[in-house]
Amino acid sequence: MSVKTFGVVGAGQMGNGIAQVAAASGLDVIMNDIKTEFVEKGKANIEKNLSRNVEKGKITAAEKDGILSRIKTSIDLKDLQKADFIVEAATENETLKLNIFRNLDEICPPEVILATNTSSIPIGRIAGATTRPELIIGMHFMNPVPVMKLVEVIKGLATSEATFKTTWELSTKFGKTPAEANDFPGFIANRILMPMINEAVFCLYQNVGTCENIDTVMKLGMNHPMGPLALADLIGLDTCLAIMDTLYDGFKDSKYRPCPLLRKYVETGWLGKKTGRGFYQYD
Repeated sequence: MSVKTFGVVGAGQMGNGIAQVAAASGLDVIMNDIKTEFVEKGKANIEKNLSRNVEKGKITAAEKDGILSRIKTSIDLKDLQKADFIVEAATENETLKLNIFRNLDEICPPEVILATNTSSIPIGRIAGATTRPELIIGMHFMNPVPVMKLVEVIKGLATSEATFKTTWELSTKFGKTPAEANDFPGFIANRILMPMINEAVFCLYQNVGTCENIDTVMKLGMNHPMGPLALADLIGLDTCLAIMDTLYDGFKDSKYRPCPLLRKYVETGWLGKKTGRGFYQYD
């Protein structure tokens, strides 16, 4: 399948990163969100990232302008009728995502592939909300999208080989390294990562160590580029909690029980870097 116009639903941290790498690969991009301020903020973040790349000599000013010119913004989901392939990158909320897929299924031509950037929600469950389960697939980018090389490509039970092949080829076109995962809660990346982060939160909760010492142990002892608590703040504690809840609900195994401290932080509104406070405080 030939993809010329690429749609992104969600202009937040993940969505605008996906839009950037798609436009940088030469595709025309429609970046959609529910409010003008959201898409404007997303476009401004892309421009900021590209300007930084110009300063570092990674791209020219002309290349930056070309990438930006290929990104159109939208606050009407119907604009995505023009897209050949769409990635949903909304908040990790199952009800919200299912509603988006129901609407896209009605709006988009029947041959359009609808992918999700979900971190943990089963692809089959999302596919079941549509009339095109063979065209539903997981395309899970890592954060920050323009920097991280991995894309998890997750087939649902009904996903066709043609859909998988197109998604795999798009991932490589974006300069990413795709890895295939089967459709289980959390897939590969978050089934391994989130329990580690959750255990780090338990260490903090039980006063085994401070945030700084827990992260130092993992950085220097296990050679991780970031400590798990700093990484949780970058991902968003609400997203971490949503993934842990999905793992716990999906497997009914106590090892996936979210730490009460993680839930308390989310309920307080301490969601990490995006709110200025998580396990660490940010300016």
